[in-house]
Amino acid sequence: MKKTKRVLSLAAIGSLTLFLAACSNKPVTSHSTGLWDHYIVYNFSQFIIWLSNNCGGYGMGIIIFTIIIRVLLLPLMFYQTKSMLKTQELAPKLKAIQKKYSSRDRESMVKMQEETSKLYKEAGVNPWASMLPLIIQLPIMWALYQAIWRTPQLRHGTFLWLQLGHTDPYYILPVLAALFTFLSSWLSMASMPERNAMTSAMTWFMPIMVFFMALGFSSAITLYWVVSNAFQVVQTLLLQNPFKIRREREAKQKQAKARKRKLEKAKRRAYSSRRK
Repeated sequence: MKKTKRVLSLAAIGSLTLFLAACSNKPVTSHSTGLWDHYIVYNFSQFIIWLSNNCGGYGMGIIIFTIIIRVLLLPLMFYQTKSMLKTQELAPKLKAIQKKYSSRDRESMVKMQEETSKLYKEAGVNPWASMLPLIIQLPIMWALYQAIWRTPQLRHGTFLWLQLGHTDPYYILPVLAALFTFLSSWLSMASMPERNAMTSAMTWFMPIMVFFMALGFSSAITLYWVVSNAFQVVQTLLLQNPFKIRREREAKQKQAKARKRKLEKAKRRAYSSRRK
């Protein structure tokens, strides 16, 4: 399941690259027609321009726009975090099911899927919850790209050393995007009770992929990516702090071992009393 979600995530990001490559260059205005151009892309561009005019420039407008989007997504991200934590706690049971049906024949695979689905249902876990934020953010990134690229005022806007409609000439934003992607992934994985080779590999592979993709994106999109991933790092520390989760898990394990020792000690005492 985790492998499938990772593959779907990569496919979604790849589809974004193809989509952006095929975007129209026709300027978007108040006279643009269609649901996408008139109601989404045009309003995105006007909102960013309004933020830029009131917050110190186009770069700040994009940064504040990104933060607003992330704040609006917080309820969904909170749901995703709760679902992820429940899924992590189910890891030992999932591993036991996989071991039980280690045979790769069709019948074993069907039974493994049935028991896995039953386990998720009993625990109230939606294994696809982690995909929702990505699915929602992709249209936002598409609209942001078109709003920048198809609005001359934004396309030729500048921020620090950047021309927002072009790539970062010094590769600073791609490096930051990759760095925050790594930190976000590492923090999420650090709270897992068990990690496998695939999970560890993806923690490194995703930042590398993000870096090379960001090299071809306009600075505006990469800036959105940097701020969004930095927000994700802070959000993870607040909602899914791996250090706190590990301390709580270790405390529960110690309590469980202490109860087990007391129970065994009580059984030995009871056995000794019967013998007397």
